[in-house]
Amino acid sequence: MLPAVDREALEQPAAPRRMVVVVNPFASSVDQRLRRLVVAALAGRFDVEAVDTDAPGHATGLAGAAARGGADVVVTLGGDGTVNEAANGLVGTGVPLFPLPGGSQNVYAKLLGIPADLIDACEHLLRLADHWQPRQVDAGRVNGRIFTFSAGVGLDADVVARVDANPTRKARWRELAYVQAAVAVFLRRYLVHPPRLVLEAPGNAPIEGVTALVQNAPRYTFAGKRPIEICRGEQLDSGTIAAAVMRRTGPLDLPTMGARLWFERLDVSGHRHAEVLSGLDGLTVRRVDGAPVVVQVDGDALPPAPVAEFDVLPGALTVL
Repeated sequence: MLPAVDREALEQPAAPRRMVVVVNPFASSVDQRLRRLVVAALAGRFDVEAVDTDAPGHATGLAGAAARGGADVVVTLGGDGTVNEAANGLVGTGVPLFPLPGGSQNVYAKLLGIPADLIDACEHLLRLADHWQPRQVDAGRVNGRIFTFSAGVGLDADVVARVDANPTRKARWRELAYVQAAVAVFLRRYLVHPPRLVLEAPGNAPIEGVTALVQNAPRYTFAGKRPIEICRGEQLDSGTIAAAVMRRTGPLDLPTMGARLWFERLDVSGHRHAEVLSGLDGLTVRRVDGAPVVVQVDGDALPPAPVAEFDVLPGALTVL
C-alpha cells in the first residue's frame, strides 16, 4: 500500500532561494536609488540581502562569506572589477555568480548573455528563478589571482594602471579615460625603446615582444557593443587559455593592429608582428631586463610582480 500523500505539503510554496547582492556604490552606473530599486525587484522571487563594498578587494571577502553562509547565488551590482573580486571569493565553492551590469563595460555580463540594460537584466534573473540551471566555466589565474575573461602584461596593463590611478576621471570619462591614457602611455613608454617581455609556454619556443594578452573567453573585451577578438576560438569552458604577443608597437604597427581588432574579417594572427598561441594550460611572462611586471586582470591593475605566472582552473567557477 502506498503511503498517504500530504496534500498540504505539496501545496506549500518552496522557500525562496537566498541571494546576496554585492554592491559597489562607487561604480559608474550605481547610486542608492538604483540599489533600492534592484533589491526591491529581486525580492519578489528571492530572499535578498544587499551588502556594500567599501574598499578595493572587499567584494572578495563578501562573496566568500556569502558562500560560507549558505547563499544560493551571489549577484554583483558594479563593474567588471567587482565581478572579478566576487569571482575570487566564489571560485571552487559551487555557489553561482550572476553579474548585473553596473559598470561602464560589463564585459563578463555580455559574455554570459545577460542583457546590457539593468532592468532587462533583473527581469532575466527573475525568470531564472523558475529555470535554475547553473553551469561550470573556467577561471583564468595569474599569480594566484583569478580572472574571468582576460588579463595582460605590457601596454594594456600600463594603460589600465594609469586609469586606475585616477578613479574620479575613470568614473566620469569612462572609455575616453582609456583613450587618453593609451595615448599618453604609448608616447612616453612605447614609442621608442619600449620595455621588452618574453613569453614562455610549454611546447612552444620563447616569444619576445612588448605586450602579452591572455584570454579566457571568446572575446578579449568590448568597445561599446562591438566585441574585440584577439585569440579567436577560445571559450569559457574550453579548459584552456590563449595568448597573443605583439612583438613591437611602432607608429605604423598600432593602426594596422587596430584595424584587425575592429574589423571582424581580419584576424590578429595575420599581423606580421603578432603571434597567437591557443590551447594552453599555462604560460609565463617576464621582463627581459628582470624588472617587475604590471599585470591587469579583467580591467584592474595588480601590484608589480617579478614575473606573471598564468594557468587555468577548468570548471572552477559556477555562473548563471
